[in-house]
Amino acid sequence: MMISLTTFSQNNNLIYLWPGKVPGELKEKQPPVIAASNNDNILRFSEVTNPALEVFLPDQANKNGSAVIVCPGGGYQILAYDLEGTEIAAWLNKLGVTAFVLQYRIPDKKEGALQDVQRAIRIVRDNSKKWNIDPNKIGVMGFSAGGSLSARASTLFNIKTYSPADITDSLSCKPSFTMLIYPAYLDQGPNLTLTPELKLSNEVSPVFIFQTEDDPYGNSALVFAAALRNSKLSVELHMLAAGGHGYGLRSGKVAAETWPVLAEKWLKSVINLR
Repeated sequence: MMISLTTFSQNNNLIYLWPGKVPGELKEKQPPVIAASNNDNILRFSEVTNPALEVFLPDQANKNGSAVIVCPGGGYQILAYDLEGTEIAAWLNKLGVTAFVLQYRIPDKKEGALQDVQRAIRIVRDNSKKWNIDPNKIGVMGFSAGGSLSARASTLFNIKTYSPADITDSLSCKPSFTMLIYPAYLDQGPNLTLTPELKLSNEVSPVFIFQTEDDPYGNSALVFAAALRNSKLSVELHMLAAGGHGYGLRSGKVAAETWPVLAEKWLKSVINLR
């Protein structure tokens, strides 16, 4: 059973990505659909046809001029919207980072999802003065499939994936930095090598990766980190012995309590250097 989420259409902090027709989308624009509860305290979107960004602003006194677009995971089938979206945005706000949670198209719309994240980066860059953001400090962050999407955004920024919707699309969609937490699907090449879609160049921005050894997608992080290292690109990889997959920031899990400390230290160094 699914119900339509109507409140988001009235949310003043919600920015719809596409002013006209959503490129390649066959369905009419509708509010996100919420999946039936699994009794695990996770809010899941099961369908998105009208991609959007939800804006989360830090306290003015704490603001540091950086921004992160957060891509929740869910196998490109659902979005774990609070676990890997809004809860992450609250953490970023505490660090002084302006956060944007991306409602990218699902299910089974990988091409559309890439269009959405590219458009989202351009929109944030275009409105950087409005939010007092440095346009050179706009990063992406993703979890699981959202990590796959963030890695795609970090490597495919020179590829034109849609016809320009307006002047905003003349801007760069290259992230200034990328943060991948238990990313998936980055090792889909022959014999579990780098996913062929991912194209590395010397333009790729710094990347932070966190993973656990017992995660079924653990090889994904190793392969991508090795590819970045072999290309002499900036990468920081952390792998914990145990922790599984899909923990977000939820308390009581060692991995969930470990990655934020490491990510904060890395993020602050990248922001200060750029």
